Amino acid sequence: MIKRACTTLLLLLLIPLAVEAQTVSVRGVRVWTAPDSTRLVFDVSGPVEHTLFLLKDPARLVIDIKDARLADNLSGFDLHNSLIKDMRSAERNDHDLRVVLDLTKAVRPQSFLLRPNAEYGHRLVIDLFQPGADTVAKTESAPTGAAGKPRPIIIAIDAGHGGEDPGAIGPDGIKEKNVTLAIARKLDALVSRTPGMQAVMTRSGDYYVSLGRRVQIAREHHADLFIAIHADACPGDSRARGASVYTLSARGASSEQARLLANRENSSDIIGGVNLDDKSDLLASVLLNLSLTGTIAASNEVAQQVLAQLRHVGPLHLGRVEEAGFRVLKDPNVPSILVETAYITNRREEHELVNPQHQMKLARAIFRGAVAYLRQNPPPGTLLAMQRNRRQQLALQQNRRQRHVISRGETLSAIARQYQVSVKALRSTNDIRGDDLYVGEVLTIPSSSES
Repeated sequence: MIKRACTTLLLLLLIPLAVEAQTVSVRGVRVWTAPDSTRLVFDVSGPVEHTLFLLKDPARLVIDIKDARLADNLSGFDLHNSLIKDMRSAERNDHDLRVVLDLTKAVRPQSFLLRPNAEYGHRLVIDLFQPGADTVAKTESAPTGAAGKPRPIIIAIDAGHGGEDPGAIGPDGIKEKNVTLAIARKLDALVSRTPGMQAVMTRSGDYYVSLGRRVQIAREHHADLFIAIHADACPGDSRARGASVYTLSARGASSEQARLLANRENSSDIIGGVNLDDKSDLLASVLLNLSLTGTIAASNEVAQQVLAQLRHVGPLHLGRVEEAGFRVLKDPNVPSILVETAYITNRREEHELVNPQHQMKLARAIFRGAVAYLRQNPPPGTLLAMQRNRRQQLALQQNRRQRHVISRGETLSAIARQYQVSVKALRSTNDIRGDDLYVGEVLTIPSSSES
């Protein structure tokens, strides 16, 4: 009896302890604000179960977290420019936590769990999107300038990581997300002050943008070129160093072609305006393959030019363009490159990456490489295309010029009448000062448009 009573008492003592052991602690909350979304991150002591539901009049989002306790009050947040007006919490059913968000407008919420990484532990992430902010835009054709004027060349600049995603972290705590944004802003300034060019940033502050959304932003703005900026990392080798430039691999292209083919309804307008809905599998596959193949070839040309410029800034990791299946490189209609500016896990390069002068050198090298490619391959309807056409016309005129060998008794005026050009143009083209001509001398005859 005594033994049985002790066993029962022991079980009664253990039950509360077991329940307590399952309780998750919400240790902190962070808010990240993007132009069209707000991210709420709960730092939790372990994996959690949760549910979401929306309420109207006024707009609210209710978050129920099962078997959770709040370690600190929900206060002191900067909600400026976010989709959240206020945030409050309460215990529910003696063991659950309820968090209520008062919203500035109706939202479309998404939620997911993140496992621990180098900087954070377990996290519950709540994304609030403005309705329609994350939908795919239809791209009928490239933007055109005003009548008789060229359209701008659009360069999409993608600063890697951001917000809850710090990217790689250097030995002295430098975060990749801050480095990439600083370099991207400097590249943005170089592009924006160049006549005939316009920059589009996929993120302009410290917030997270999904990889698919980054590609979508470039597509919405009809980008002519996509440049992703990152910093490499090799935690096991602090000696690894140097810049790299990546393009989409053939394997990555194949997987993207399959994805687009499977989802042709949503992919119909992203390969030059060609609708895939009414195409057979074979024809749709061929069209996608042609588009991706042409884009990869163009991407490799850009990458070669950028890599050549980066040689003047610092060491290169391998010295050749590399290939990978990065998601942000998979737009079948936009030449895309990813630049790993240096190894943030190399202490020397880590400190170079936070140096504003070095950041500008990297931005300038990327810019010069991009411009070198664009001058050789100017998008139709742009200022660079018009300038190239003028050069080609002048070269054609030069090739069309005739040659005349002077014979005895000929005069400039007679030669001018023969070719229906002015004496002035004849003098100017051949740098003739007086009236003397010499038998056997060869004159270049200007075209009629130069007279």
